[in-house]
Amino acid sequence: MELSVVVPVYNEEENIPGFLDQIAPILDGITADYEIIFCMDPSRDATEAVILERRQVDPRIKLLKFSRRVGQPFATLAGMQYSIGQAVVVMDVDLQDPPELLLQMVSRWKSGFDVVMAQRRKRTGEPIIRSVVAHLGYKMINRIADVEIPPNTGDFRLMSRRVVNEVCRLKECHGFLRGLVALVGFKQTLIPFDRPPRHAGKTHYNRFLGSLRIGFNGFFCFSSYMLTLSTQMGLVSVLLAVLLTIGSLVEQLGGFRFPIAHSAVIILVLFLGGCQLLTIGILGEYLGRIYDEVRQRPKFIIDQMFGFDDQPHLVPVADHGHASVSLAGDSGK
Repeated sequence: MELSVVVPVYNEEENIPGFLDQIAPILDGITADYEIIFCMDPSRDATEAVILERRQVDPRIKLLKFSRRVGQPFATLAGMQYSIGQAVVVMDVDLQDPPELLLQMVSRWKSGFDVVMAQRRKRTGEPIIRSVVAHLGYKMINRIADVEIPPNTGDFRLMSRRVVNEVCRLKECHGFLRGLVALVGFKQTLIPFDRPPRHAGKTHYNRFLGSLRIGFNGFFCFSSYMLTLSTQMGLVSVLLAVLLTIGSLVEQLGGFRFPIAHSAVIILVLFLGGCQLLTIGILGEYLGRIYDEVRQRPKFIIDQMFGFDDQPHLVPVADHGHASVSLAGDSGK
């Protein structure tokens, strides 16, 4: 198969028809040999019914349904693992990732690039504060991370089969796709675009907490700088304490009043206490991620699969080097 499109969904019944109506003609113009894999967290609306209804018309539409809500990052990784295309595109269903960009992405891939990322120039419909925070977040991550993540790039990208295989072979359990793809490497390029507003409805993924979690994964999973920062803060605190001690000795031995009031002592105590709590928090972030890695719990568990009955080689976990992925049930429809 030439092309796979991986689409994580959760309560998106309003967007699926419009998404398929727009992307199907574009994909048909590229190749008839493609698949669209919807990776669905258990939804409260008719998302599953809408997908299966469209699947009756076009069997190239497939569905992975998880046993519980796993979140967008793990849903995306699941779709990548079960894709069979020589190139795999990851995109959102709300049409904020324009399907027409697929033409340029495939063209760049065929010209020799292994990763083609869509880079946002504008974020239509998003609050300015969120854009500013995202910009600063990318700046900070690239300043301290061990890998370089291009700014204003989400998960909307095309990856060659060898990139997908290497990403799926990694055993890290945070699901930060942007960092994992950067870690894998290979030849990469960018396509700038202006991101439009959502086609319909509102996102059911928690944008604030989700973005915060993704940002933390960028900070803590691809750099140990935060531990170094804790040490630096400790050294600054010790230096301040030494300076205040010298000032106190000068006051006692010199017989004149040193210009530091009790308020300065209170500020120092609060500063030291804040440094200690922040350092403990940083250690906790690293420790929590180590704990997750050591437990090796499944990243996702499949409840039902529609359209994968002809791909039995995908079921064994060992085939992909994924000790942390397991399956439960296969509808085979």
